[in-house]
Amino acid sequence: MMSSLYELHSHRSLESPVLLLATESWVDAGLGAQAAIAHILDTIPTEVLATFSSDELIDFRSRRPIVRISDGVVDHLSWPEIQLRAGQDAAGSSVLVLMGPEPNMAWHAFVRAVVGLATQLGVRLVVGLGAYAAPVPHTRPISLMAIATAAELAAQVGVVAGTAEMPAGIQTALQEGFAAAGIPAIGVWARVPHYLAAIPYPAASAALVDALAAVAGLKLDAGELHAAADSVLHQIDEIVANSAEYRDLVSGLEAAFDGEAAAPPDFSGLPSGDELAAELERFLRGEQGEQ
Repeated sequence: MMSSLYELHSHRSLESPVLLLATESWVDAGLGAQAAIAHILDTIPTEVLATFSSDELIDFRSRRPIVRISDGVVDHLSWPEIQLRAGQDAAGSSVLVLMGPEPNMAWHAFVRAVVGLATQLGVRLVVGLGAYAAPVPHTRPISLMAIATAAELAAQVGVVAGTAEMPAGIQTALQEGFAAAGIPAIGVWARVPHYLAAIPYPAASAALVDALAAVAGLKLDAGELHAAADSVLHQIDEIVANSAEYRDLVSGLEAAFDGEAAAPPDFSGLPSGDELAAELERFLRGEQGEQ
């Protein structure tokens, strides 16, 4: 089937699938969402169910195709593309994954197309994943927050009280479309320590996969991500233990996180998060002993 924005390919029957929004996010601290989605795609075999029109949605000047040249001859041109893929979790439940770059244009038309597809395919729940930098310590469990089409759905994960305004990504625009269509949708966000936001932070990815499994009732294994998180956290602890300045940074965040500090901690004069992230990057590359 072909619409103005997508081509729907023949596929096996789906039973009340969960739709995972895996389009590239405008913010993804610690590559939390990207690594979570990559892990899911590695563990759930999927096939292409629909392809979207790149010419209608993507500005190729901002996302240029990749050319492969072999001995001076153009061998292949790889174009950025948005796909809807279908697979099953370990228990046989149907899972759809909308993946690819965030559209550069035609957002309203894209939302209508995706919501229409989801309605046609009988989607029962939509889940988006994200991660953002926050003043939290790496020594505490990953905290999550949600935005959803209904308060009861968001409460399953937790919310940040109050009102805020900020730039929105395509997943938020899609969520608004799903709300209008009566399809429940939730975005789950992991808080990543601000001083580690520039490097891969698998603890956030593991927490997001676990949250997706819990909210959507899917059987997903995040064991590899948890193992990677334990290894990275151990290395971070080694760096922090050898620096009084870093210990002060982390202890101040711990006090604020645990509610022990009467006021937000004063980090003036302490090393920046970028400095700690750069040191950890060197540590992970095995360069610590070379200096």
